[in-house]
Amino acid sequence: MKRKLLLVALLFVTLNGFSQIWTKIEAKNGMHYITNNMEFINIPLLGTYLFKGKEPLVELNQYGEGFYQLHDQLKRPMIWGLECDESGALLYKKGFENSKYILWYQYTTNSENDSEEDKNWKMVEFTMHFKTLKMFIQGERSKDYIETVEK
Repeated sequence: MKRKLLLVALLFVTLNGFSQIWTKIEAKNGMHYITNNMEFINIPLLGTYLFKGKEPLVELNQYGEGFYQLHDQLKRPMIWGLECDESGALLYKKGFENSKYILWYQYTTNSENDSEEDKNWKMVEFTMHFKTLKMFIQGERSKDYIETVEK
């Protein structure tokens, strides 16, 4: 009996751990699932994305934290995630020499000039370009990456 109870408890803990792969968010256009769990994202996306080599920038850090800076504004702390399905698998569209993902972000601090819209989750395009080894956020902020060979 104790062995069965232990097995059920272990199964519950394991399933509960896997349920933390994604976060459910409510955006203007409905409910979405996002993940920032780097164990399940096989993309070297962490780092700083610059506009023509300078600010404004987007900085993606581990654990879904970072900064987002709009043109002619200060950078602001935010939380982020890539859109995924309910199982935590990334949603994307594969092109000829690129892949397109949806990056969701939300500011974690409020500005006195913020509208209600500014407090919501926002989505922007995140693309990887395999030929040039560049990644883009919003089509204008970029970061180079190095292709790695999986063993």
